[in-house]
Amino acid sequence: MPALIERSSAPRQRIAVEATDTSHLAATRKRLSATQRRWLTTQGFDAKPGSTLLLPDANGKLERVLVGVDATQPLAALAALPATLPEGTYQLAEDGVALDAQQAALGWALGAYQFTRYRKAKREPATLSVDAAVFAAVQPLVDATALVRDLVNTPTEDMGPEQIGDAIKTLGKTHKAKVRDWVGDELLKANFPTIHAVGRASHREPRLIELSWGKLDDPKLVLVGKGVCFDTGGLDLKSADGMRWMKKDMGGSAHAIALAGLVMQARLPVRLTLLVPAVENSVAGNAMRPGEVIVTRAGHSVEIDNTDAEGRLILCDALAYGAEQKPDLMVDFATLTGAARVALGPDLPALFSNDDALAEATLAAGRANNDPLWRLPLWRPYFKMLDSYLADFANAGPSRHAGAITAALYLERFVPDAQRWMHLDTYAWNDADRPGRPRGGEAMGLRAVFAMLEQRYRKS
Repeated sequence: MPALIERSSAPRQRIAVEATDTSHLAATRKRLSATQRRWLTTQGFDAKPGSTLLLPDANGKLERVLVGVDATQPLAALAALPATLPEGTYQLAEDGVALDAQQAALGWALGAYQFTRYRKAKREPATLSVDAAVFAAVQPLVDATALVRDLVNTPTEDMGPEQIGDAIKTLGKTHKAKVRDWVGDELLKANFPTIHAVGRASHREPRLIELSWGKLDDPKLVLVGKGVCFDTGGLDLKSADGMRWMKKDMGGSAHAIALAGLVMQARLPVRLTLLVPAVENSVAGNAMRPGEVIVTRAGHSVEIDNTDAEGRLILCDALAYGAEQKPDLMVDFATLTGAARVALGPDLPALFSNDDALAEATLAAGRANNDPLWRLPLWRPYFKMLDSYLADFANAGPSRHAGAITAALYLERFVPDAQRWMHLDTYAWNDADRPGRPRGGEAMGLRAVFAMLEQRYRKS
């Protein structure tokens, strides 16, 4: 992604970008030439957030860019510029409103993203020059976010279970990690019955992919990602509107894959396991039916109340397998419920955890890194909503109340009481273009969780 360049000693012309606001505009004016001040007045530049002004030099060549910012939102400050400024190389001026250099650079880079697999870029984004320290801190996050976006944006025909497996194998090769998978009927032999049941109706075989990395004696970290490459709803078929964007139902796996990459690149002292159950929830003669009972890997019998509540089914076997490793921490990501979006909207992932200190540390990391989350409760009395008359419990129920909570409670049944666990119900999508957040796949909660993991495991 040509969003950032590392500053070199070689001479190179860079155009200054000065951040300003209404309280700093008078001071900004004083630094300008008389011609530039007249231009500022003529253009009516008021320094409100999102406003920009291109300032020419005496020869009419672009010399400086003024951008109105909200200093409390550094991630958004420069995010619109790479797609709107003339092609060239820019650098943040020392004058004007002081911005967090890393957050401003990250925002620029996120705004420079384009998905070009199926069509050429409309234009090359403008480039921001940063120093080596900022580049080193920001570029891994840029690459991880781009990976999430690319995986989610890719249509299912080119991003099925096998292709998710390929992405993990590529990651494993990069970081010298071990990767193995169980495919098709191998899932039954290895006791992953719910993953098989959800994916068996597709012509593309379901699979569970496992990546292992790190020293055996380091604390164990398990990351799990929901990989439903397309969700028709199964026999409980979705409407056309509900099915339209279901290529993004593997967004949880994209987050877990990208986070695993960040952990390995940072060489955090952990014994990492990445688990991605990858399936298509399709319709065929052998599709999972409402009313069936599946005995899961953990030994719980589950009645299928709704075949469209399939994400929790593939996750439950993966969580049970991950818990068998007795990790220090287990984190799962999933585009699990529309109820979370109704409660929190498209920007805020719902966070659930059975450990208050872990949840608070993650929320704090989200605030510090402009990657917000919102905690919802594991209100255990609501588990009664998943009662079954013939199995231990059902995968869904008749009530429309508290859908995100009951889904999280379902997952919690597969996490031992002593196991520290966190679940993120994320949208993984932008419905419309915004500065730094182009329409399509999006990483939500990724930076927050990685920052928390760094604080937890980084050795001084």
